[in-house]
Amino acid sequence: MAADTSATQEPAALTERVRFALESGDLDAIRNLLDPGARWGAPDGPNDADCHNRDQVMAWWTSARAAGARALVTEVTAGAGTLLVGLEVTGTPAAHEAGGTARRWQVLTVRDDRIADIRGFDDRTAAAARAGVPA
Repeated sequence: MAADTSATQEPAALTERVRFALESGDLDAIRNLLDPGARWGAPDGPNDADCHNRDQVMAWWTSARAAGARALVTEVTAGAGTLLVGLEVTGTPAAHEAGGTARRWQVLTVRDDRIADIRGFDDRTAAAARAGVPA
């Protein structure tokens, strides 16, 4: 997917909003970042996305938070219309299997100051390539 360069907010301001929303788990702040048609899924999932709109993304976040999932943001790197977000995740089955913490990366495609697409990665190099930022 090509990066959309129509993001209008200063990258530094948007990166801080994303960092705050994800680290705090503030569901209202997360919701305010999402485009109504936001999609979320694996990089090349069979159906393109597991979540097909903001309400589905929020339902996933709400459920994950209620189940004990938490994320520490390790990086937010701005690309052209994208953000690469590094996370240390706890409270998930993958984190438990990894000894308590799982490292994950998300590539957020930004359009008109809102997150329009989220793709999850287990590997930073692949995520950085997708985001168009240095590995």
